Amino acid sequence: MRRSFALLLMLLLPLPGFALNGGLGEPPVDVDRRTPMATAAGFLDAAHARDAARAPHYLSLSHLPPEQQAEEGLRLARRLVFVMDRMLWLDYSNISQKPEGDPADPVYDSLGQIPLPRGAVDIRLQRMERPEGAVWVFSEDTVRAIDTLFAVYGSPVLEKLPPLLFVRPVWVLELWQWLGLGVLLVAAWLAGRLVEAVALRVGSRATGITQSGWDDQLVAAGKGPLRHPVAALVVASGTRMLLLPPPAQHLVDLVARSLVIASLAWFLMRFVKLAAGFLEHRVGTESQDVARVRGLRTQLAVMRRVIECTVVLVAGSLLLLQFEAVRNVGVSLLASAGIAGLVLGLAAQKSISTLLAGIQLSITQPVRIGDTVIVEGEWGWVEEITLTYIVVKVWDLRRLVVPMSHFLDKPFQNWSKVSPDIMGTAEVFVDFRTDVPAVRAELRRICETDGVGLWDGKVAGLQVTECTERTIKLRALVSAPDSGKAWDLRCMVREKLIAFLQKQPHGLPMLRAEATHANVQDGAAVTLGVVPLSGPAGANVVVAAKRQD
Repeated sequence: MRRSFALLLMLLLPLPGFALNGGLGEPPVDVDRRTPMATAAGFLDAAHARDAARAPHYLSLSHLPPEQQAEEGLRLARRLVFVMDRMLWLDYSNISQKPEGDPADPVYDSLGQIPLPRGAVDIRLQRMERPEGAVWVFSEDTVRAIDTLFAVYGSPVLEKLPPLLFVRPVWVLELWQWLGLGVLLVAAWLAGRLVEAVALRVGSRATGITQSGWDDQLVAAGKGPLRHPVAALVVASGTRMLLLPPPAQHLVDLVARSLVIASLAWFLMRFVKLAAGFLEHRVGTESQDVARVRGLRTQLAVMRRVIECTVVLVAGSLLLLQFEAVRNVGVSLLASAGIAGLVLGLAAQKSISTLLAGIQLSITQPVRIGDTVIVEGEWGWVEEITLTYIVVKVWDLRRLVVPMSHFLDKPFQNWSKVSPDIMGTAEVFVDFRTDVPAVRAELRRICETDGVGLWDGKVAGLQVTECTERTIKLRALVSAPDSGKAWDLRCMVREKLIAFLQKQPHGLPMLRAEATHANVQDGAAVTLGVVPLSGPAGANVVVAAKRQD
């Protein structure tokens, strides 16, 4: 009722005393106040530009003396636009674009509310009648509350800065805020480095007192990741002093949270890496059990990758959940979780089985890093174990990449499953009259003299393992600390035994034949020739053959 009466009074009494902003004179031609939308947009543009000719005309200043309206209007406009940039981000889709405004309230159009310690202030546009027609300006009660709003969300220091720093914002930040943000970033970087240096120095001295090595790894893992959360905290706190608008402050907070999450993930991955290396070195130093050391290396390698994948997955999820678009996508996916889960399960069946195979291998340990294996007919050493494949370093320096499931589904040879000790053979063919005990003694001599560094002193035996109609086969059995030395020792034994047999009168195999002389009969000439007979003398017998004249 009161609003309708006030509107009727303005329409019926267009007297000079009731003229809008009589001390400002006629507004410039580019001042558009015909609709609430035009007034809001025009005010923000003029106030950001610090345009003294346009900005005051968007405010209801009739309650001020005419001689103060121009100066006070510009001051109030600067304060109001600063508070609105800080606390009231306008949604132009909700502002009326019609000259008559909202049909439910033809006098006022609300842009939003700004909270105060005691209540809230409604930022409203008011329809005022002028001789040329109705215009929309910021209402008198809104203008009267500007100083109160600025006392809470502004700072008197801002009004003492040069006007150049307030001329038109870049994006949503004015020049003074950009300069302050640059200074704040430099200060945050220095603060991060300083806090990190002090924390690491104090931590190093504290860990020097203890005997445990785990705290040393914890301090070492903090070098690098520690500085970034400190810098992010300084930036997030300092931007509050710069009174950034909501979009800019939201972006700064988003970057700061992301930096903290990424730094925490970095710290955890570094700590896992350093802790795994420390534990492996400690066990390798204290324990002489090679199998245990290799098993631990395998478990640490696989579990480290599992933890790293988990950390990356969780950190990536936390980073993505900060964005509204990703959260909306997540809600949509949850609505079809049954179908999506089935499709993803079928698609990732092979990948999941491979991942589980890697975890199973790290627990059961049929193969470990450093083991000597024969896979797919290739002999080599296990060089690397991941969650999906194993790299075998072949003896000729080639790398054989084998899927993890191969070691669980197919048989393979592991020459160092229990221990790296291994035995090897060297076989030679000799004559029936070879002195076997002499060869056995020579084998012992070769192992004790020429095999120093290759032979482990455990096994050096010689046995007759086979014989044929022409030769016998000797097998030299020797032992070595590992497969590589066993190969070299076998080659050396084979070479030395051949050299030894070459010097023996009956060492190397000989091809034997049996010869007889037949009597001369009937005066026929007799010659010797080799003809096959089936008698007990053998297959190759030299007999006398008659020559037919």
